[in-house]
Amino acid sequence: MPAQRMRLNDGPPGPAIFDKEPGAVTDARDLTRGFLAGLTPAVSEQTAASIELVVSELITNVVRHARGTLCSLGLQALPDAIAITVSDADPRPPQERTPDLAGGTGGFGWPMVRNLAAAVSVTLGATGKTIRAELAR
Repeated sequence: MPAQRMRLNDGPPGPAIFDKEPGAVTDARDLTRGFLAGLTPAVSEQTAASIELVVSELITNVVRHARGTLCSLGLQALPDAIAITVSDADPRPPQERTPDLAGGTGGFGWPMVRNLAAAVSVTLGATGKTIRAELAR
């Protein structure tokens, strides 16, 4: 059986920086789709959809809830996972909220990220935070 080719650490040369505005979500999804399209071996359609959803939720949470004017997105292909890192200038950790089933004000994103990812970590610092989510390939 021939060995599968795998490129590691694929992604932008550094994290992509976005203005903290609603258009950042679309830009982050586009960047993620391009990143995933270039992976060898490719991830399944379901895995790609889950990765895109996690990126979308994390960037949306920054736009809606974080302080500051910028955020960043890093993507990395590991042998068994895809790592997503999102950073912002707000040192407060993500807050779990009761999902709003009637008013449409959210509360679903953070639990969904934690359920889709094999591992999630939050690193807090004086100048902001970084959330890292790893999804199995």
